[in-house]
Amino acid sequence: MVNLEWFRTFKTIYETGSLTAAADALFISQPGVSLHLSSLESYVGYKLFDRTSRKMQPTERAKILYNYLLEPLSKLQEAERHFHKTTEKERATISIGMCFETFQFTLESYLPTLPFNVIIKFGEYPLMLSDLDNGILDLIITPQKGDYKRLEYRPFFKERIVVIGGIETDTSALDDSIASGNLEAIHAWLKQQIWYGTTGDMEHLLRFWHANFGKRPDFKPNYIVPNMSSIIRCLKSGKGIAVIPDFLSQKEMNDGTVKLIWEGFNKLENSLYFGTRKDTTYGKEIQMIEAIFEKEMLY
Repeated sequence: MVNLEWFRTFKTIYETGSLTAAADALFISQPGVSLHLSSLESYVGYKLFDRTSRKMQPTERAKILYNYLLEPLSKLQEAERHFHKTTEKERATISIGMCFETFQFTLESYLPTLPFNVIIKFGEYPLMLSDLDNGILDLIITPQKGDYKRLEYRPFFKERIVVIGGIETDTSALDDSIASGNLEAIHAWLKQQIWYGTTGDMEHLLRFWHANFGKRPDFKPNYIVPNMSSIIRCLKSGKGIAVIPDFLSQKEMNDGTVKLIWEGFNKLENSLYFGTRKDTTYGKEIQMIEAIFEKEMLY
């Protein structure tokens, strides 16, 4: 029967390039590394490395095996790190999922003050919900709720999706159209502007457009930037517009460096939820994180 330690040794040799370095990384003897490798080669039935004077060169079959093993071995090592029992009292470690902008706006500046370790993960909300249910994440900040029996959600904030712009953007014609309720003129004015986005099919833009015009936007943003924080920096003291959650630009609107262009006739709001597992063991740490969000997102 194959020994999982053979796979761990193989992965380490592949990544370090030598038996000596692999032995140091695994805290075992070099003969032990050689034994694991020879046992694995005997088990799979082919050579995994060409031994040169300078480096262990992986064969083509070794490359295939490495790519196949990388993800499951990484997950096993992560599980080992999380669940390894020690005699020392360690700092708790909680994993939190959210979008990048929410992290930057709320939690980033507090990290050095927290009395526990934090792992931040960015990603799509459906994947975050699955990771929370599977125990990979301990808390998520999400506008979406999934159908998971072990999870619970607590609403704590409503974000409004709005159009913002740089203070040099002339909105006089738009303001007249809004006052008269001329939806066609509003649509035409918006299409003529310089648009910023984070992706070509930005979710907020799609939803806002559909809520107010009943269709998808028939244009693409002029500038695609990494995230919504980048959009706000680009708009400050300049021209252009974008659709984003209002709380992300509240400071800049208060400072007068960006301005609210239009909230839409059909106002689009999202409830943000704290998502946790019902059986979490990190209740105290999660409460501290939640208190930070509630403090920072009140304005």
